[in-house]
Amino acid sequence: MTAERYNARESEPRWQRLWDEKAIFASKNDDPRPKYYVLEMFPYPSGRIHIGHVRNYTLGDVLARFMRAKGHNVLHPMGWDAFGLPAENAAIERKVAPKAWTYDNIAAMKKQLRSIGLSLDWSREFATCDPSYYKHQQKMFLDMLRAGLAEREKRKLNWDPVDMTVLANEQVIDGRGWRSGAVVEQREMSQWVFKITKYSQELLEALDGLDRWPDKVRLMQRNWIGRSEGLLIRFALDAATTPAGESELKIFTTRPDTLFGAKFMAISADHPLAVAAAAKNPKLAEFIADIKKIGTAQSIIDTAEKQGFDTGIKAVHPFDPNWKLPVYVANFVLMEYGTGAIFGCPAHDQRDLDFVNKYNLGNVPVVCPEGQDPKTFVITDVAYDGDGRMINSRFLDGMTIDAAKEEVAKRLESEVRGNAPVGERQVNFRLRDWGISRQRYWGCPIPVIHCPTCDVVPVPDDQLPVTLPEDVSFDKPGNALDHHPTWKHVSCPKCGGKAVRETDTMDTFVDSSWYFARFTDPWNEDAPTTPAVANRMMPVDQYIGGVEHAILHLLYSRFFTRAMKATGHVDMSEPFAGMFTQGMVVHETYQKADGSWVTPAEVKIEVGGNGRRAVLMATGEDIAIGPIEKMSKSKKNTVDPDDIIASYGADVARWFMLSDSPPDRDVIWSDERVQGASRFVQRLWRLVNESAEIARTAPAARPATFGPEALALRKAAHGALDKVSSGIERLHFNVCLAHIREFANALSEVLAKGDKPAPDLAPDVSWAVKEAATILVQLFSPMMPHLAEECWVVLGQTGLVSEADWPQIERDLLVEDSVTLVVQVNGKKRGDVTVPRAAQNADIEAAVLALDAVKAALGGNPVRKVIVVPMRIVNVVG
Repeated sequence: MTAERYNARESEPRWQRLWDEKAIFASKNDDPRPKYYVLEMFPYPSGRIHIGHVRNYTLGDVLARFMRAKGHNVLHPMGWDAFGLPAENAAIERKVAPKAWTYDNIAAMKKQLRSIGLSLDWSREFATCDPSYYKHQQKMFLDMLRAGLAEREKRKLNWDPVDMTVLANEQVIDGRGWRSGAVVEQREMSQWVFKITKYSQELLEALDGLDRWPDKVRLMQRNWIGRSEGLLIRFALDAATTPAGESELKIFTTRPDTLFGAKFMAISADHPLAVAAAAKNPKLAEFIADIKKIGTAQSIIDTAEKQGFDTGIKAVHPFDPNWKLPVYVANFVLMEYGTGAIFGCPAHDQRDLDFVNKYNLGNVPVVCPEGQDPKTFVITDVAYDGDGRMINSRFLDGMTIDAAKEEVAKRLESEVRGNAPVGERQVNFRLRDWGISRQRYWGCPIPVIHCPTCDVVPVPDDQLPVTLPEDVSFDKPGNALDHHPTWKHVSCPKCGGKAVRETDTMDTFVDSSWYFARFTDPWNEDAPTTPAVANRMMPVDQYIGGVEHAILHLLYSRFFTRAMKATGHVDMSEPFAGMFTQGMVVHETYQKADGSWVTPAEVKIEVGGNGRRAVLMATGEDIAIGPIEKMSKSKKNTVDPDDIIASYGADVARWFMLSDSPPDRDVIWSDERVQGASRFVQRLWRLVNESAEIARTAPAARPATFGPEALALRKAAHGALDKVSSGIERLHFNVCLAHIREFANALSEVLAKGDKPAPDLAPDVSWAVKEAATILVQLFSPMMPHLAEECWVVLGQTGLVSEADWPQIERDLLVEDSVTLVVQVNGKKRGDVTVPRAAQNADIEAAVLALDAVKAALGGNPVRKVIVVPMRIVNVVG
């Protein structure tokens, strides 16, 4: 037995250097073994990794190491999602170049990631801001342009008049630019879009086949795609009230059954009818200008106060020519959804009800819940959107909602106005084409040229990449590419005349929508992929990342893979066969009396009779302990991975991240439990050293037979091997760690029976100890690889445990010799009985009737019969 403690600070860097020298984690594209592609979402190089990174990458690393040991050619790469506004903002604030800031951060974060001991293939590393990467992204843009999957169109966008840039909806806060604070305007601008809507139905249907994705993620994608079946209805307009040339108003509705509850029509501020009406009504024009200031974010529109302006235009109800509905311009209707117009049925839609209550338009309920008296059923402040029977609806009265929908559709389909039916069944999608234009410098240049003669001209393939100029200035607001004196001025590739480059750059979601394919062969200089390699290595078998990317990133990646298939770069449609969304790392917060936040490193926790107390170590003053929240810089409840690794070692951090809770749930950071993980590391180290001394006395050849003690230990070892193997495959890492602890306890019990450093154990037991210790080290090697390598040496094994094959399970050892049955008397449980697995019914009955609990329950009454349900239960009937 060794008295030395395991020294992580000395051990971990040494094994990391050896792994690198031997390049044991580099996968080969021509490896004949079955492939396994595990990928964690690559990080943005912000300058520091956080503790959430440690959890995310440890999850993937355990799986990668396990599958490598199981005989797979594992692809486990790493790169950097390196373009984006943070680098550009840093350049402005620090007066440094975005490129320099980005690559300095990459170097710092790479060093940190290496310290975790991840089994990454660093030979495939790239950053999306490398021209060698975005050259191929530009090539795919041009391929998609030729295939009709990319085009330029005019769109309503959020415009920041101070920063002079388009803002994403998420960057508009209370109607103002998130950085400048300026009131955001809606502007119609030309923008490059990817035609993701061409795949709306396919993207939706394919979700059913992604059975290794979380249900919640698939549901989120379904809702975002938003397929709805309904009716397109052409409302006639009262000619006496409309601007010249307007005769009808088209709306799409999923609730045609509620037509008899209609109280108003509402149109978008951008609807042609609104524009025509505003041209003759200055007050309407002013109203439209005001509501355009809130931006285009659906979340803002949904929560804003409902506002409308009565245009004076009247729409005619499709079932009653004498029924005229007022047409409002409303701030909650967007041109991008449906037809940019709705009919309002306030009794059964809360938004519509809020609107009519504000403008005193009233409501008429047309769906009555079952069991409710239609004569007394009224709506006031809460709309009814449940099931029921039709009321106040003329020929629909008494019908179910579905029957009413069908009846309305049939009648309006058969009614023709002009050359078209008044109603037409349609399928609509919420999904809109993906606008990728961004007015910023630090992004992938869009490879087109604008010529006054030839219009939009693609940059020839042989002139790619279109690289960013490095001599840019951020002295003026807006896009630095627009201000560059030379970069944008070029000759037209078609006519040779003066032309200008596109100065918009691509949305950074584009960069991350295909990086997984590039990892399969990042050395190909001539094409984005090597199709034969990409088709063999993809799809990603297990993708791991935060649920915050459950919609846009995953949806865009699914679209991009289809676009790459359409343009010949891959031959598949789905990029990720398995998807896993890990929980966050959370920590309680600490706050001084003046309201300022304090970091966990500055706080000492004392536990006494009155519970937990937090004290500021520097001054001794009491600190308020706040709720457990997501780690954030603003509340300073963050933990620095470097500090943890320096204090305890990477293996302790990895073990804690895996053991504290299921990986799909949040993990609460606890210094006490981290210290517990550290103690367990030392315990394993002592246990392996003790086992190694016994193993040296073990016979080289496997004993022919094993006694009860050796057999019990071997069953524990192979039982743990079976449970941990299946647990890793299902990503149940916390359960795996529990089984490892249980197995370590079983091995400790055997070792505790000796009273000397190398107890005089029987040969079969010493051989079983050697086998058990070897299996134990391999079981925790994916989780704590540095400790495992050190223990591997102690056990006298050759090579590296990181290169060793996973142990073979001896299935015979998993079969129990006995079985425990539940015992009932007259249907009530009275106890359990353990009998040999091969026991006959007569032997089982005798064992059950001998139980004191059974005798007491019978109370001296005779036994009428005993019912034995094999392997499950015994019921005694008295």
